[in-house]
Amino acid sequence: MFGHFFHGTFRKIVIGFGTLFNDIYIKRKDRNGNITSNVKIPIQYGPTQKFLARIEQAPADLNNPQQLTLPMMSYEFNGISYNSEDKLPATQKFYAELEADNTKVRSVFMPVPYIMNFELNIMAKTSEDVWHITEQILPYFHPSYTITINLLKEIGEKRDIPITLKTIEVQDDYEGNYESRRVIIYTLRFEVKSYLFGPTKDATDGLIKKVSLGFVSGATDDDPEKARRDITYQATGVATQSYTDNVVAYLVKDVSYSATTIYLNDTDPIPLYSTITIDNESMKVVYKDTDDNALQVERATYNTTNDIHVNGTGVELVTEADNALIQPGDDFDVDSDIIGFID
Repeated sequence: MFGHFFHGTFRKIVIGFGTLFNDIYIKRKDRNGNITSNVKIPIQYGPTQKFLARIEQAPADLNNPQQLTLPMMSYEFNGISYNSEDKLPATQKFYAELEADNTKVRSVFMPVPYIMNFELNIMAKTSEDVWHITEQILPYFHPSYTITINLLKEIGEKRDIPITLKTIEVQDDYEGNYESRRVIIYTLRFEVKSYLFGPTKDATDGLIKKVSLGFVSGATDDDPEKARRDITYQATGVATQSYTDNVVAYLVKDVSYSATTIYLNDTDPIPLYSTITIDNESMKVVYKDTDDNALQVERATYNTTNDIHVNGTGVELVTEADNALIQPGDDFDVDSDIIGFID
């Protein structure tokens, strides 16, 4: 049932969460308001008890009697639960091209939503220090902050990951003997909504590029076994943009936003009613003037946008070779044909 796959999702989320708190500083000032030091607050992964133990324990090296330096922060991933609110259809798939090879397509089932629980602990000796740190964090969470993580790097599937601040707890153990060190701890608890992907599979050979629909009905009076109507409708996807960089001509005049006539150095390689691509704009050729090397075109077809094109820009012709390279999610046209008879 289960085959090996590993996308490193947990590691990416843990690193992404910790990176949020990498650049927090405390600026200490003298009585005149001048900055005397700029201290970067270190952050480490691990449970709070581990660092509290290091604060209290005697140093092992008598030549270096320094214990753990405060202030500091630690964070920990401490739980996960299923997120039923963001559930997606379990059998639905989506397709995407490989980042390393855009001619190959992979498929994967919709990801499963989960909530990951994190704790961020802020430890300091004085209230002033812990307030200084906390005030640099809380304004960004109202109550959520979103980061973008490439969860499925193989196909470049990036997701916005909301991080929600749920609770804040304060612990100040100021009572104790003279040998005890005071530690103020602010514990911030977060929920991180993430997704877990299953294995990806090669889908390049399984893409549907041609559809046939047959319609047979009735019977003739002479032969009950012979259909009166036998029609087959065939539809094939046709590319609406050039994937092969097939430059067949060049502009000899600038093209404005609203111009519908373009002038080329040669119009012979471009058939009437064909599709051309200039920069990222697709156009449909509706009239051809070979004497003036001019084309009358329909601008911004197939959900592209009008743009200015300058003299010397290459004009790419969309051909049958581009049909085999249509990518999932791209717009495409349909070349249809009807085969059969009606008695």
